[in-house]
Amino acid sequence: MEFKDYYSILGVPKTASREEIRTAYRSLARKYHPDVAQDKLTAEAKFKEINEAYEVLGDPAKRSQYDEISARWKGGGSFRSSTRAGRTTRGESPGGFSFEEFDFGGSTGFSSFFEQFFGRGSEGFGSFFGAEQTSPPTHATQADLMVSMSEAIHGAQKSITVRAPGGASKSFNVKLPPGIYDGQQIRLAGQGPRGGDLLLIARIGPHPEFRREGEDLVAEVDIPAWMAVLGGTVTIETLDGRRRLTIPPGTSSGKRFRFPGHGLPKRSGGRGDLHARIELVVPQNPDAEERALWERLSRLDNR
Repeated sequence: MEFKDYYSILGVPKTASREEIRTAYRSLARKYHPDVAQDKLTAEAKFKEINEAYEVLGDPAKRSQYDEISARWKGGGSFRSSTRAGRTTRGESPGGFSFEEFDFGGSTGFSSFFEQFFGRGSEGFGSFFGAEQTSPPTHATQADLMVSMSEAIHGAQKSITVRAPGGASKSFNVKLPPGIYDGQQIRLAGQGPRGGDLLLIARIGPHPEFRREGEDLVAEVDIPAWMAVLGGTVTIETLDGRRRLTIPPGTSSGKRFRFPGHGLPKRSGGRGDLHARIELVVPQNPDAEERALWERLSRLDNR
């Protein structure tokens, strides 16, 4: 199994702050998003890779776990037989033991490294480096299925490949209906290793424009200072297309405007909300005319 250097994938140092990681992710996600990239095939593979990296480094708990995995990986570690989400592994340490594994490719979207340590149903890195396995065996092999926010809303068809020992593989398509929620299970009878069932668990990936708060989404909306004072209208992106947002006079930074039902699908039905959070943008290098106007405002404010 190949070690994944998530810091290198996002192009940030190990000392990067959470905001620096988010900024790097957003820049790369916009560049390689399959909807805008010219080379769709290459872009999709890169997009999955950076989403996986941000899934880990963007979460403080997962990032801490990853940093410890990275340190211990370089020092070497022994393997115990285990079953992980996304792949079934039989075998032990590299010291003379054999392996038999099933990997899932295509639109599952996560590497074997991710599935081993961070996939749903995984036991973390403890058993990987020698701790006892505690999870009960399951009758179905599990694999996380990466689903974009847009696919969760509108539905999609995903291509899945199951690679068995010896290189044999089979591919099939999975049709996802609109309204898939995070954690929803899709059981494919007889499609797993050795004719067993394959249980796909939908995992909604991050998005460069939205931050998740449960099933709600938060979009940062930048407006100039004059608009915060005088009011105005801006256009924002949602998962359902563009929407117009009216900014009333006297709007403060941090104020939220709610768009009901424009968030992610809920387990109980319906959708969460989209919150447009206002961020004021001030000129960084005002020219002489602009500076004179700001100075005049300052004098008026201090009368």
